[in-house]
Amino acid sequence: MKQRLVLGGQAVIEGVMIKSNNYVVTSVINDNGQIVIKKDKLAKKGKLEQMPFIRGAVNMYEMLVIGYKSLLWSADVSGKEDEKINKFDIVVSVALAILFAIGLFLVIPFIITKFLYGKTTGVIFNVIDGLIRVVIFLLYLFAISKIKDVRRLFQYHGAEHKAVNCYEAGKAINISNVRKFSTIHARCGTNFIMIVLMLSIFLFSFITTNNLIYTTILRILLVPVIAAISYELLKLADKHKNSIFKILILPGLWLQRLTTENPDEKQMNVAINSVKTILELEES
Repeated sequence: MKQRLVLGGQAVIEGVMIKSNNYVVTSVINDNGQIVIKKDKLAKKGKLEQMPFIRGAVNMYEMLVIGYKSLLWSADVSGKEDEKINKFDIVVSVALAILFAIGLFLVIPFIITKFLYGKTTGVIFNVIDGLIRVVIFLLYLFAISKIKDVRRLFQYHGAEHKAVNCYEAGKAINISNVRKFSTIHARCGTNFIMIVLMLSIFLFSFITTNNLIYTTILRILLVPVIAAISYELLKLADKHKNSIFKILILPGLWLQRLTTENPDEKQMNVAINSVKTILELEES
């Protein structure tokens, strides 16, 4: 029996990106209602990049780069000519996004916890700090889920999961079959983020400085380490579905009720197109 591919991906503007080990395919509906496809071949990873723990940090970086490029391309394809994004807009938006993430998920929880607890080190401090990060993340997701364009993005997210679930179940990839599957998936990035947030509570406890600037820098430096460990835990949870590892991804599975929506037929067709195209590329 032929081994099934491990597929990942994400929703983009009016489309779905699907990634295998060798290719990336992004399908987007343009302003004329047609599906436009972008195919990219990935550089082959070396043995070092495929080693446990190292592959987690590599995968996180790769998905950030590929995901952002796919998102920008989808914005160009789905929008009008005067809405295209230039390089300056890209640099500014990336810089602002990084600063926003650092402030919202690292600096603000630290300040709030220091105000509530008084101290800035220790297990209790990091537990409170971690719980505040989780709460802020949940509130952030809840807030953006009320935005019309984001809800549409979440529909494409659901379409991506349905199509991948259908493929992994060994069913023919068509509208009739894809519609039956869940919008929830164990390897979703939402699960990964939740594991990162929970694991950070423990690893941040090793930072003992009281200085906010030093603490922020050290936490940023620890992110690749946390991502590497989280990636391995997520793979174990996906592989051993009926074991204790499943408990790790339960919060992420619950949270996907917020980050995915049931797609319409056109959105499922886009996801189906991406999955079928990448399967054709892998078989060619």
